[in-house]
Amino acid sequence: MTTILWFRQDLRLDDHPGLLAAVARGPVQPVFIWDPEGEGRWAPGGASRWWLDRSLRQLDHSLRSKGSWLLVRTGGTAKVLSALAEEIGADRVIASRRLEPAAIDQERAVAEALRSKGRDLDLHQTSLLRAPEDVRSGSGEPYKVFTPYWRSCLRGEAIDLPREAPESIRSPKSPPRGDSIGSLGLAPTIAWDQGLAETWTPGEAGAHSRLAAFAAGAVKSYGSGRDRPEIVGTSMLSPHLHFGEVSPRRVWHAIGGGRATRPADADKFLAEIGWREFAHHVLAAFPRTAERPLRPEFERFPWRRDAKSLRAWQRGETGYPMVDAGMRQLWRTGWMHNRVRMIVASFLVKHLLLPWTAGAAWFWDTLVDADLANNTMGWQWSAGCGADAAPYFRVFNPVLQGEKFDPEGGYVRRWVPELATMPKKFLHRPWETPPEVLRQAGVVLGRSYPSPIVDHAEARARALAALAETSRRTSA
Repeated sequence: MTTILWFRQDLRLDDHPGLLAAVARGPVQPVFIWDPEGEGRWAPGGASRWWLDRSLRQLDHSLRSKGSWLLVRTGGTAKVLSALAEEIGADRVIASRRLEPAAIDQERAVAEALRSKGRDLDLHQTSLLRAPEDVRSGSGEPYKVFTPYWRSCLRGEAIDLPREAPESIRSPKSPPRGDSIGSLGLAPTIAWDQGLAETWTPGEAGAHSRLAAFAAGAVKSYGSGRDRPEIVGTSMLSPHLHFGEVSPRRVWHAIGGGRATRPADADKFLAEIGWREFAHHVLAAFPRTAERPLRPEFERFPWRRDAKSLRAWQRGETGYPMVDAGMRQLWRTGWMHNRVRMIVASFLVKHLLLPWTAGAAWFWDTLVDADLANNTMGWQWSAGCGADAAPYFRVFNPVLQGEKFDPEGGYVRRWVPELATMPKKFLHRPWETPPEVLRQAGVVLGRSYPSPIVDHAEARARALAALAETSRRTSA
């Protein structure tokens, strides 16, 4: 019987359990359904749509090399899949499981629609090393703290070796008609994506190239390099993992996760893969956290509403060079170094006292690796309101962070070119620079580069006062 392989966030052929199961049954019709309404408010943002457009084209190319092709259709997913199964006589739909709330609702609707016609939906675990239900505390509850969670994961059964893509894929005798990828309107209509195109190669081949380069190079100094944004010290695999262009099993074994002993730097990176897993497990257990804090006392937090300050943060015009460099890197490339993500997030929720949801929404639209679980956990971590979060009273000083993690200023000079000739001593604190030094550097504060929109000491005191007010409201 013919099987429909419903591609979602699993845009690859390598190490794809669902694909292998479908091929073993007989003819396969791969399909991708563009259904932004089915994703609710978390439909892909602008940068994600750019990536998806290119990744789908690469997936179609890979399928054609195996004798198949990618059918593309639009509309309500359950209705489209049910009609397609009827049209080609398919008795089963195979798909990769997702854990976002809207995606789970979508799976239920698809299963019900198929069941009513005597057909089945089979879901496979393809995006994580371990399913959420397989990692529980001693009391059977989901973990809220990373360290015991990760210990439990490491004590579990060994991670299976990745499996190769099938040699060929049989297609149905009468192929159905579909839409073109271009007709989905995912590509931008204005030329804003040059920096994305210069930085990234979406698709499975790009993912494996990036993984191979990291495994052969940067992972060897990952422990020290991962906090230095001016160098390529991280894997930059996050968008490839989000879109499923490479499996976490493939990454795990490429970095030595299957070996009994491995370098400490490899362990540090594998723990970051663990944080990705943890984020998805937390979202699956607490789906409300996509929009509401895990810690209920933060429902009462006195967040401000300040469109002008939010806009300055989004544009990278806060007057704090490390913050501005990160926000400009994000706008230009669709990505930001993880250390800098923590700095800019802390600045938004603590210096500006703006809600973490505003930051999460901006990241959602501008990150090529915008992932609901990771984005939610990262922002709730910074805001002190999530699982295993940093305490809210830990307020990053953006000046000290810049001096510590960008000591030579290479990162700031690249992304904030108006400060390129500033001496290292004053680069991260230009408002303290003597007038003559500013003049020699060609910097006019408030004109060529903004003055700080908030004073660090005053902002820190205001943030701690807000935390105290939240505590009073909670205990009242």
